[in-house]
Amino acid sequence: MKPLCTNIASYQQKQGIACRNTQGFTLLEVLIAIAIFAVISMASFSIFETVLNSDTVTKERTDRVNELQRGFLMIERDMLQIARRSIRLNGEAPQEGFLHTDNDSYSSTEQAIAFVRHGWTNPGLLLPRSDMQSVAYQLNDNTLERVHFNFVDAVLGEEPKVRPLISQVEKLDFEFYDGKKWQKTLAENTMPMAIAIELETTDYGIIRRQFLVAGDGLQEKESDRE
Repeated sequence: MKPLCTNIASYQQKQGIACRNTQGFTLLEVLIAIAIFAVISMASFSIFETVLNSDTVTKERTDRVNELQRGFLMIERDMLQIARRSIRLNGEAPQEGFLHTDNDSYSSTEQAIAFVRHGWTNPGLLLPRSDMQSVAYQLNDNTLERVHFNFVDAVLGEEPKVRPLISQVEKLDFEFYDGKKWQKTLAENTMPMAIAIELETTDYGIIRRQFLVAGDGLQEKESDRE
């Protein structure tokens, strides 16, 4: 009996079918397959890297916006509760006026503003302090800081509590509205109707916010109505 392969070859010859030897992939085909796989891999990696970078940038911007919102919210809360009260520093005589922009008072390298505010929570005066709080905002190392003391009139040697609010700030400016126009300076022993704070940031440029204050002009209008 003839082997199976001989029978198959005879059958193919009878049917006119060419007999070819079975072969594997050539080197060129393997190289082409590798090149196609590499292109697909590079495209997939590029897409993944783009998505990852986008997520990082989005998170950074979200954190930045939240930082700005928290900072301005705290500033607004303080501005709306400004009290008509002067302060003492290091046991010295009371300073004149209710708003203070003396840089030396709070060791600030840039312009600063200080005042006393109402509404510092102290239920039933259980804590050994007033429900009023002396507050200052200053720029230090490109960071807007909120500074306050435990007591309205800081005693000699008392260290202030410093809280960083907004970073990446290059310049800090304040303006005061007296009912007629905005101005850089404020008359002594007067309270403006609004205070504007202007921050020059490295990423968003100049940011300006204006806050209403129970100033002299507003109180005069209320007195006229009565």
